[in-house]
Amino acid sequence: MAETIKKSLTRPIVKRIAASLLGAAAGFAYYYYIGCASGTCPITGNPYISTAYGAAVGFLLFPTRKAKAQQEDNTPDAGA
Repeated sequence: MAETIKKSLTRPIVKRIAASLLGAAAGFAYYYYIGCASGTCPITGNPYISTAYGAAVGFLLFPTRKAKAQQEDNTPDAGA
């Protein structure tokens, strides 16, 4: 029983961390390849800020399993 609880807690966390890391990599890639030439752009002028924004976007856009379960609970019954 304890192992199933541990699995259910770590899986979504690991997926969220992976999504954040992918977002951070995308944010840094955006800075490196597109970025701001003059350095005056608030987000893309600094690699740390663009990486942090990418990580935040990756974290926020990754869907969770909990939201899907809540949707299933809210569906109306066909027979009622």
